[in-house]
Amino acid sequence: MPTPRTKAKPQPKRAPARRKTATPFRLTYANLSAALTEPTLLAKFDRALAHVRAQIGEHARTYPMFIGGEERTASAQFAKTSPINTELVLGYFQKGSAEDARAAIAAAKSAFESWSRTPWKRRVALMRKVAKIINRRLFELAAWVSLEVGKSRAEALGDVKETADLIDYYCNQMEANDGFVRPLEPEGGIAVCRSVLKPYGVWAVVSPFNFPMALTGGPASAALIAGNTVVIKPASDTPMTGWLLTECMREAGLPPGVFNYVTGSGSTVGEELVNNPDVAGMTFTGSVDVGFSLVRRFSQNTPRPLIAEMGGKNAVIVSAKADLKKAAEGIVRAAFGLSGQKCSATSRVYVQRAVKDALLALLKQKTEALVVGDPTQRGVFTGPVCNRGGYETFQRAVEEARRAGGTFITGGNVITDGEFAKGFFCQLTIVDGLPLDHPLFYEELFVPFLLIGTVDTLEEALAEANKVKYGLTAGFFSKDRKEIQYFLDHIQAGTVYVNRERGATTGAWPGNQSFGGWKASGNTGRGAGGPYYLQQYLREQSQTIFP
Repeated sequence: MPTPRTKAKPQPKRAPARRKTATPFRLTYANLSAALTEPTLLAKFDRALAHVRAQIGEHARTYPMFIGGEERTASAQFAKTSPINTELVLGYFQKGSAEDARAAIAAAKSAFESWSRTPWKRRVALMRKVAKIINRRLFELAAWVSLEVGKSRAEALGDVKETADLIDYYCNQMEANDGFVRPLEPEGGIAVCRSVLKPYGVWAVVSPFNFPMALTGGPASAALIAGNTVVIKPASDTPMTGWLLTECMREAGLPPGVFNYVTGSGSTVGEELVNNPDVAGMTFTGSVDVGFSLVRRFSQNTPRPLIAEMGGKNAVIVSAKADLKKAAEGIVRAAFGLSGQKCSATSRVYVQRAVKDALLALLKQKTEALVVGDPTQRGVFTGPVCNRGGYETFQRAVEEARRAGGTFITGGNVITDGEFAKGFFCQLTIVDGLPLDHPLFYEELFVPFLLIGTVDTLEEALAEANKVKYGLTAGFFSKDRKEIQYFLDHIQAGTVYVNRERGATTGAWPGNQSFGGWKASGNTGRGAGGPYYLQQYLREQSQTIFP
């Protein structure tokens, strides 16, 4: 008798194996150093730099302002030179007058009605085009920024790339909020009730030299996406970058008058932007003195929104329970990137006594391994400070520290050897031994100058960190979760980092970190590149409609 066959049980079907896809490479401040060891990126920057160098020096041209869709010249011009070599002329720019500023404001006001009524999806599409143009021109724009500001390749690429990412991020926010039109509960069950956010009008953007692309293009794009028209005034140190951003806006096809570019001094062009009643709002990034003056003056006659970021004196606290190698790496990157000329730069370290000597040894080792030089060249970590004012501030701070008996762990001099004599080069400097109440612990310097303070407890460190009038960024290193929570509960700063080796207080990126300050560092409490920033360029209208 044959053996009966057992019916095989049906086997479950296997899902097809998923093909692993590599995460697209995203250029941010956190990975720039690694990115620039890649041969293709190095070669692209070299080619762009050669192209830009062919347009400067004896070949430098004169650049106009851009008002109402037309180029405009002034009665006088000024030469913009490079802080790497002050004999190297990058271009000649217009000394705009109050009349030029009024013309730009008038052009923006004339364009406002049409632009504000342009469907928000159309505005978003145009601004995404701007971002694509910036990305396409990434290496060329970065080469210009490197020469104009004295930024390293990595920092210059980051500045330009962040601008494109800020534009895309604000476009995403507009889309995610469906143009900021929200239904409300119907009155009486029959009326249509809704909240609508609408633009203000002409928006002025007064930007700084240290992030000339991102801190001009970021706020300008937010204002434009929201439906405002814009007048930008770049810092006198960075008119070239302002012109390059203008080129990107023009190429994208923004209508005449929607985006205007004026150059000139703060006492003429800047004052007109502040005092002209047709300017409906302003974004300012710069010193606390100027910022506080604007806070007092800008709404003197009528309430007008002002977004002001006014610097920082950023502290890092290193616990006895910290990973010291990670702490030293994060501190050095944040203190000396862009030669300390970031409002987010680490300028103070409070370290517990038990680990101070070990931390200082690591800081000295890592700092002295960094290359200061021509920032356009491969392998250079940082270049000069941007202007003579910073050069003199560095020398004054060094002299004050020496006079007070400070111990120089490393640095302490300007660099004047050979070609360095033609630029504003400073040694990366770390000073220990000053009393914790010394004025240098409180003053924003904007130079490569780092102070070390010794503390016994975490409570003491936080008290010292919070004493200053600023509250922009702060960092903390510890392996202890309770200490970390204590830091987060008590630190008075708008942007904080814990155990961040990539930069203890620097490196915020759109969508990763909102960037904004408390206290004297900022007046709105809403950070750039975050989910609450774009709304500042809009005002609410409540609409109730009965049938």
